Amino acid sequence: MLQDEAPPKDDGGRQVRRGRRPKLSGRHLVRRLPALLIAGGLAVGIATPAGYTAAPFFCAAPLIAASLSSLRSTALTALAAVLGEIWAVTYRGALEDYQESAAESAMVFVVALLALGLNRFARRSDAHLASVRDISEAAQRAVLPTPPEQLAGLAVAARYVGARADARIGGDLYAVQDTPHGVRLIVGDVRGKGLEAVEAAVIVVGAFREAAEQETTLEAVAGRLERALQREGGRRAGLDQFEGFTTAVLAEIPANGQSVLRVLNRGHPSPLLLTLDGGLRELVPAVPALPLGMSEVASWPDRSDETFFPAGALLLFFTDGVTEARDLLGRFYQPASRLRGRRFPGPDALLDTLVEDVARHTGGAPADDMALLAVQRPMRA
Repeated sequence: MLQDEAPPKDDGGRQVRRGRRPKLSGRHLVRRLPALLIAGGLAVGIATPAGYTAAPFFCAAPLIAASLSSLRSTALTALAAVLGEIWAVTYRGALEDYQESAAESAMVFVVALLALGLNRFARRSDAHLASVRDISEAAQRAVLPTPPEQLAGLAVAARYVGARADARIGGDLYAVQDTPHGVRLIVGDVRGKGLEAVEAAVIVVGAFREAAEQETTLEAVAGRLERALQREGGRRAGLDQFEGFTTAVLAEIPANGQSVLRVLNRGHPSPLLLTLDGGLRELVPAVPALPLGMSEVASWPDRSDETFFPAGALLLFFTDGVTEARDLLGRFYQPASRLRGRRFPGPDALLDTLVEDVARHTGGAPADDMALLAVQRPMRA
């Protein structure tokens, strides 16, 4: 199960095994279904007597094409279905029963017209949804700019994967920057969706960037974030109108070259530390804490945990869109068990593998947004 080298890809970007021809994907087979249905209708027309009908085959073909193909392909499929039905009733001598054959042909013709209308409506809906997603992605990029690939000697990679089933913008966030105290980063998730969640994420990221430069400890940074959310909640007459709370994990990699990592977790999924030998460790906080923005419920002194961060090791942060991704049986994705024992050449390869693995687990896109951040410590000279 170790992957030290990426497998080759075909012209469509799909991975294929060496020495084997690429297999047709399920999507390609489904796209061929209208043609198969028309062929099946013709076969029924040849092999059955006049008392049987091939109309269901010819009706199904354009309806399926309407949801999968362009308007031109749907029109060609509809025309082929109508002509196929006319040929079938003629071949079997069903024209002797004029009323029955005319009703069959009329039914196929009406269904073909319906398929053309459905295709046009679906294409308009797809175009509108694509426009909304483009706007959402542009807003997300403005909130979460791509971090540099190299920062203070560390290799860095980040991803934001939106849920395709919902074009609304989410509140997942990340930020990483070099400060006088070392490289500091945050990964978080604002409760809720929409522009209010994005606005809350902007406030958290903005407060983090300022506090990361000025505060000497992660505990002080967390305190600044807490106060920023309190101020905004008070300005809007209550936290409930401001999405309520934000789960977040803060981390610091000191600038003095020591193999030390400090992590402060406020109710967020625990980051993972992956070593060069395939080992993996969950960085579970020693003392669990509530998310940011819940100081009115309970207050306690923040406490960061310190751990060994060896050379070449990878540090992975993610939001709950990863851990709450489910398969068809309702089983949650387990990143620790899926990644344990695997080796990755760098943070980009790790995030690419994670995104693909979650997609395989869910059978498509995740139901929730995912924000991912990976950092690798350089090898010693």
